[in-house]
Amino acid sequence: MSSPELFIISTLKALVEIAALSLLAQGMVGIFAGPDRQQNLFYKLFQTITRPVIKGVRRITPHLIADNYLPLVTFFILFWLWIALIYAKASVCHAQQLACFAN
Repeated sequence: MSSPELFIISTLKALVEIAALSLLAQGMVGIFAGPDRQQNLFYKLFQTITRPVIKGVRRITPHLIADNYLPLVTFFILFWLWIALIYAKASVCHAQQLACFAN
């Protein structure tokens, strides 16, 4: 990459993708593990990855949102942030006349 802006946007996009996919994986493991999910090693791993993101979303959301809905709200915020970063990446590529690909 020849543009520092493009590097920053791509790095942020990758971090958002990791957090969102970890939330999805944590949800799937939680569904399959059932009530014993807190003892599941993989559930704990995904929980460790997603905990900082969920805490950050808790700080910016009103306290009317219950804690059990917070991972879902976090996922939707990450989804829209991902869409915004795709748009930003396309804008930087177009403005600097770079040959960027969709990834």
